[in-house]
Amino acid sequence: MLRPAAALVMLGLTVAGCDRLPGRGEQQPEKATASAKAEPLAPGTTPMNERVAVLGILNKRNGISRDIRLKPGQAVRIKDVIVRLRACETTPPWEFDQLTGAFVQVDVQQPDGGFSRVFSGWLYKESPSLNVVENRVYDVWPKSCTMSFPGAPEQAGALADDSSPSSEPQSGRGGSPAERNASPSNPT
Repeated sequence: MLRPAAALVMLGLTVAGCDRLPGRGEQQPEKATASAKAEPLAPGTTPMNERVAVLGILNKRNGISRDIRLKPGQAVRIKDVIVRLRACETTPPWEFDQLTGAFVQVDVQQPDGGFSRVFSGWLYKESPSLNVVENRVYDVWPKSCTMSFPGAPEQAGALADDSSPSSEPQSGRGGSPAERNASPSNPT
């Protein structure tokens, strides 16, 4: 009889710890955890809450690609997808192999109105095939993670105080040469 009671207590704690999903275009900051605060940083290294990642998101149905700018702990909802950034890292400039990674969670709205997690893990700019978002509608990939290192020059294009996520529409991820050369005077 003790096991079902323990299971109910655990279920209650799990549900109580769930986050409310953000509304359309709304961001949701995450609560800092004790383990994140206890992590020692090298002097001059950018703290996690001050890093800024730029992620690309592609809607495969309509071919529209957007850049979204998030800090760790923020989430943004674009139509029926929620992209949440948990962390981002980049290797120091003096390292031989330059890597940029982001720990991302992607939730997609289901026909019943609820959201289901379709991806949770690290994505890498330089190795996109290492870990991919397997979804028939959306693709997400990291573009950059802005942070500083002790003894290194400031990164070009560093984003100092831009804490609001942006989702600027862009054209698709390239397209065929015929699509790029098409114009009203030169239809294809």
